Amino acid sequence: MTLADRVRAALADDGPLAVAFGGFEPRPGQQQLAGRVADAFEHGRTLIAEAGTGTGKTLAYLLPAVLAGKRVLISTGTRTLQDQIFYKDVPALSAALGTPIKAAYMKGRTNYLCLHRFGRLQEAEAALEDGDRGWLRTIAEWAAETATGDRAEIEDMPDDLPLWQDVTANAEQCLGRDCPRHLDCFVTRMKERAAESDLVIVNHHLLCADASVREGGYGEVIPDCDFAVIDEAHQLEDVVTMYFGVIVGTHRVDEFVRDASHAAGMLPGHEAMAVAAAVSDVQHGFRRLFDAARAGLRAQESEPAHQSGAATRSATVGADRMTLSAQALERIGDAGAHVRSAIGRLESALGAQAGGNDDLTALGTRARALSDDLRVVLTPDPSYVNYVETRGRGMSLRAAPIEVSRIVKTAIVGDRASTVLTSATLAVEGEFGYVRARLGLEDAEAIQLPSEFDFARQAVLYLPPDMPDPRSPEFNRAAAWTIAELLDRTRGRAFALFTSYAAMRDVHQLIARRVSWPLFVQGTAPRTSLLRDFRNTPNAVLLATASFWQGVDVAGDALSCVIIDRLPFASPADPLVSARIKVIQERGGHAFHEYQVPLATLTLLQGLGRLIRTKADRGVLAILDPRLTRMSYGRRFLGSLPPAPITDDLSVVERFLADEDGRGLSLT
Repeated sequence: MTLADRVRAALADDGPLAVAFGGFEPRPGQQQLAGRVADAFEHGRTLIAEAGTGTGKTLAYLLPAVLAGKRVLISTGTRTLQDQIFYKDVPALSAALGTPIKAAYMKGRTNYLCLHRFGRLQEAEAALEDGDRGWLRTIAEWAAETATGDRAEIEDMPDDLPLWQDVTANAEQCLGRDCPRHLDCFVTRMKERAAESDLVIVNHHLLCADASVREGGYGEVIPDCDFAVIDEAHQLEDVVTMYFGVIVGTHRVDEFVRDASHAAGMLPGHEAMAVAAAVSDVQHGFRRLFDAARAGLRAQESEPAHQSGAATRSATVGADRMTLSAQALERIGDAGAHVRSAIGRLESALGAQAGGNDDLTALGTRARALSDDLRVVLTPDPSYVNYVETRGRGMSLRAAPIEVSRIVKTAIVGDRASTVLTSATLAVEGEFGYVRARLGLEDAEAIQLPSEFDFARQAVLYLPPDMPDPRSPEFNRAAAWTIAELLDRTRGRAFALFTSYAAMRDVHQLIARRVSWPLFVQGTAPRTSLLRDFRNTPNAVLLATASFWQGVDVAGDALSCVIIDRLPFASPADPLVSARIKVIQERGGHAFHEYQVPLATLTLLQGLGRLIRTKADRGVLAILDPRLTRMSYGRRFLGSLPPAPITDDLSVVERFLADEDGRGLSLT
């Protein structure tokens, strides 16, 4: 009996899942996807699968993964889905099949308490402030009882508690097998549990971080797996870009200087002075480097484009990015060389005093890595884009891979027997050419399964008439008026999603006195708090930007309208987007049609996907951008949208909302 046969039997009308799950109804799309996943596993294939919302794709890949008899890696784009699979779906499937499933939940290193660094901090407790001493005692009480060391178990601890950075260890800080607490280490235990499991459940950040350190030959935590399922695969390109790039920023430097200064303070007499002097040189060197980078950017901005290498600059929420041209890199090169020289002297000083001291040896390794990364971010490379990002007082020098297709193919998919990549949004106009090219998976099989939801009955798409050009100064005012009109008809209960923070802020100011519904605005509270308050507040409205376009699930009557202000084109001024456009153009391609439109389409679909989450949900989708109907490329967007009735008449929206029985809407 093949794996596909066993999967079909489990999903049959009289199968174990139907018997175990009350109200279980076999879904054609789910059965088809499960069969294709099983076939990919059995025959060693790579499969790209778009499964629309309501298909039941999680169970469709978990079932063949459990029945495969091999170790299977499951990677998710969000922690929410990772939690759901481990704490809900796997136990339910185990009970239904009547067989134990050995599963391991893996997070990144910094989610776990480092016993070695924790012990060192306890020794210095007297030097801490009162608030930090209180948290240290809380962590100590929890550490004595926890079996996992996962910080999520401390419910009241803030996500951004600075003290946690002192008691955890990233890959750079970890001493590995040289650590005196290696056998007790929570990361070591996590790796051991994973090595004994049938399912290894991770998220894309850990998947890519692990793949990047594997390329360096050390530090990996995920065990080898025969098969893999990458869910929410539409996020993969961005996460790979992040982890296979290089960052040298003020936060990393400050953390290194602090740890090195602490190590120097533990040494005797002259040895302490030698290391402390070298640390001071590194600190001052970086200060001069970042000052030189700021000066280089100012000079670059004042130069004509043909002289500065056509530098690009873009702003995101709380951050500003600008390409570092070859001329700018040359200007700050001397400062960079000075820093690398200072790091070399510090590395020598640490090596001279190490004498079996694991902490000093680890600091020497970190110093070398910092120097190597600095060389990368300050050296032009045609396969990378060099840019600087400023966020508040912080600055980061970055080098990011322009294309990740080779990386995905070799480091993420690799030589694993089979990999399945799935999401609700992977195809553009029913085709997978875009995702195949971006991820280097031209030879992969592909399948598109429509949503199980009845969009003709459950949703209406509102495209307002007579909107001004979205690039004009009048657009935000017109958008605010339209949003207010919609909110009056939906009685709040809406997400208004914006492509920029500036637009969100303008519209909020314009509608704050116009609408009577409770307004929640991104940036006024943490993301989790905003979502909690939105769910718990009747008739609430959330105004938000990029981070709320995906991975947010509000089912039921609390969300009855999703409004998108503009088509979400990635800014061509963003250094990475600009570099990718340039590469496509140099190949003779059409970047707008091959890259910008498909990327914007998938982003738009993610935003609209916040509305209909169950078969009982009903609501209004609204896109305010007139280019959807006025520009020729608008047809490509419309061709990828859910098959909901389209109207430009608010009275039709009112009739749809009044149709409480959900009988459907006739636009004739």
